[in-house]
Amino acid sequence: MQRPSFLSDDCPPMGIYETLYAFRDSFGRFMGTEGTHPWSQGFPLTTRLPGGPPLPDRVAVTPEDRFYPKAWGHPRLRQAIARHYNDFYGSRIDEENVMVFAGGRPGIYAVLAFLKPHVEVRIGNVEWPAYLDILTQTNTDWRVVPFTEENGFHPPNAAYFDRTGLNAKTHLLPVISNPGNPTGHTRAGSELEELIALAEQPKSGILLDEAYEMFHASQGVSGIRYVKDLDNSNVFLAGACTKGLQCPGIRIGWIIASKKNIETLANYSSFGMGGVSHPSQLYAVELLEPDRVAQARAAVDRHYGMQRARYGEAFAKLGLGVFTGDGGFYHWLKLPEGLHASELNRRLFRHGAAILEGKDCDMARPHQKDPDYVSPYAGWFRFSFGPLSPDSFASDIEILGKVLAEYRADVAAGRT
Repeated sequence: MQRPSFLSDDCPPMGIYETLYAFRDSFGRFMGTEGTHPWSQGFPLTTRLPGGPPLPDRVAVTPEDRFYPKAWGHPRLRQAIARHYNDFYGSRIDEENVMVFAGGRPGIYAVLAFLKPHVEVRIGNVEWPAYLDILTQTNTDWRVVPFTEENGFHPPNAAYFDRTGLNAKTHLLPVISNPGNPTGHTRAGSELEELIALAEQPKSGILLDEAYEMFHASQGVSGIRYVKDLDNSNVFLAGACTKGLQCPGIRIGWIIASKKNIETLANYSSFGMGGVSHPSQLYAVELLEPDRVAQARAAVDRHYGMQRARYGEAFAKLGLGVFTGDGGFYHWLKLPEGLHASELNRRLFRHGAAILEGKDCDMARPHQKDPDYVSPYAGWFRFSFGPLSPDSFASDIEILGKVLAEYRADVAAGRT
């Protein structure tokens, strides 16, 4: 008889990993190996983009770099991150507004884990799957904001700050990915300015996840441009080297916030994280060299703008509904009536391909599987062109088109 585990039974893998495990069980290999098509994957090309800067291939490590890292981050990296925002967005932050984490999601997790009980999170009904897991495991109180065809998966800013039914003690913290994952919708210009203004009001704040900051036609979009008084606010901006800087493997991310909030996060790191690898932080310093970043921004915009446009056009010709915004490296797609993303994935697995099912992005679904719950996004899916070589376009469309045609024919003939 097996003894009960001391660890929680309420810790399923993030939705993306459920797809990866199901793919492995079906296809016999992990997604990303040779001969597979990683349309479900949220990472960029890690090779040099056309017109982009080379990626560093080494970093010098001194005896001092083998010491324990500082809890809040390496001074050189904190300074480089502050300079990045100041140079590109006209902000005036300094290194004490920066906290370095081992990737973007540990920073997001830490912010939500240390929220006071009177803070309620608002999050869009369609968002990055890991948010649901993080909100659940941190026991965060949250409500979803409707994402529908009618509001274009882009509700107004005010929807995140609606205080209907709240008492005077409740404070609001919207959690928004911008550009959005999985929809690609982006709040920029006057709309982003309004969002930040709302977040700086009393009893309000925001956690703006800017992982896809560089993936927008403006060659970058950040809420820091419009923050009036960071050190007297509860504005949190999350960034990372994962996407635009093309280095998910070094696991470097950060939170920009008031000095008071950074102090709290650093205190947590002193006992709960212990800082971040010095070699990885020094590699990130190289990535953030200003001239290099300027070149990378232009290359990211050209390459991924081209990919977004041509995949979107091809998907529309296949009969898919394309509801994508103008940022990120995903397409948010609706299947024809009667088709479901789970069955599409099952069929794609046979061809070494997979998509991310829309239900996995549903922030209202039960954290644990509930056989009675039917997601409103069962007929939707996210297609990632982030890791795809331009040379794979023809075969990608051929495979997806073939599988869709066979699926539609089977539904029409009553064979499913």
